[in-house]
Amino acid sequence: MASPASPESFWRPSLGRTLAYLVAGTGAAALSLVMLQVLLGRRLAQQQLVQTGSEVASNVVLGEVALERFSPEVLGQISGMRLVVGTLPEPEPAAAADRRLRWQTHRLQRELCRRLGRCPAVRPALSPRRGVWVEMASSLERVWLFAPLPSPRGWPPDPFFLSVSIGLGGLGALLLFLTLEVQRPLTRLQEALADVGLEALPEALPAMGAPAVRQLMARFNAMLLRLEDSARERTTMLAGIAHDLRSPLTRLRLRLALAAEGPMAPQELERAQADIRSIERITRQFMIFAGAEAGESPLLVPLDALVAESAAAVGEVPLELDLEPLVRRVRPIALARAVGNLLDNALTYGRPPLRVVLRPLGPGDGAVHPHGEAGPVESGFEIQVWDCGEGISPEQWHKAMTPFQRLDQARGGEGHCGLGLAIAAKVARDHGGDLRRLEAPAAAEPPQGRFAVALRAWPLPGV
Repeated sequence: MASPASPESFWRPSLGRTLAYLVAGTGAAALSLVMLQVLLGRRLAQQQLVQTGSEVASNVVLGEVALERFSPEVLGQISGMRLVVGTLPEPEPAAAADRRLRWQTHRLQRELCRRLGRCPAVRPALSPRRGVWVEMASSLERVWLFAPLPSPRGWPPDPFFLSVSIGLGGLGALLLFLTLEVQRPLTRLQEALADVGLEALPEALPAMGAPAVRQLMARFNAMLLRLEDSARERTTMLAGIAHDLRSPLTRLRLRLALAAEGPMAPQELERAQADIRSIERITRQFMIFAGAEAGESPLLVPLDALVAESAAAVGEVPLELDLEPLVRRVRPIALARAVGNLLDNALTYGRPPLRVVLRPLGPGDGAVHPHGEAGPVESGFEIQVWDCGEGISPEQWHKAMTPFQRLDQARGGEGHCGLGLAIAAKVARDHGGDLRRLEAPAAAEPPQGRFAVALRAWPLPGV
């Protein structure tokens, strides 16, 4: 199952996908523009002809009144209207073949008939400009007024149509984006969520969709990893607890059978009590690892006193404490349990003397604040437990962190179930840290320790 990618990568735009949606939006805008031109262009042209007919009708009326006092030449100079006296030449072949111009001429004539109360003659023309000649009523001779007509807008398109088509194209691209980048991934996520808790976990979802949706899928994949780890951990715990309890229970059963035949010798009684202590230890470690102390509330405690108290419980063992006064908000019972496990592990697998170091984490330690939260790195702390044994090799470190895995199989009957370091690592993770192995330089003296397990952690937020 693939691990989730970093959240920063979800916000990196994909050039190909961006261009694809831009092309889709442009195509939708172009299609909308064509449809608007086809469906509404003729109606818009008719509205323009109505407005043009009103202007031409006004010019015809004013011109006819002015022709009673002025000649056409003088009227043309005064008003700026283009007037022609006499008979117009035959329409140009190009003007007669222009279907749009013929349609405009016919519509304009109908509009003039409606406004003037009579139907003047209207002829199409392409020179000197595109337009029509309209006959004016005159008592002496025929006078023609030229009215220009714009060509029906093809390109550039009408600004209103262009604005509407761009809006429709953007809306289409947005709907396509929501369908492909939001709705479809969320549907897959919904189907995968429906399979959680059944016989098998669903497969991890591929990173797809909008950045927020991809983050949601990454969280889902991380949840699957945690569920898979929990299931594997639970299986390991059940198998491990059954295996580790078998030996002391078998020995107790044998000693009880011997005790039924006669009084138990003091040595056998002591061994039976040792077996009972082993069972209690294994059961307690199992309960701790299973989360019996997960509900502990964080408290502000002096860490140097807490570590010193945990170190005092190891008994008469050569021990050196190097503790800096630190006050942090932690889960004290869990942290004390982790320190006790580290000391017990050092006594079991290492050699005294022991040395316990408590120090704050500085900027030069390469420490990163958990979860990327803002805050000073100095707020973290590190607890080191040194011993003079051979330590744990890098090859065996992962095995040592695995629950119910013992590096020394011969110690399985002494109540050691392979949960000591696993519990300490779990406590460190609950505090945003981890466990690390340390080795002293070759020139260091044995009293300073040769090998150490370091617990790095950060204070917990207050409730």
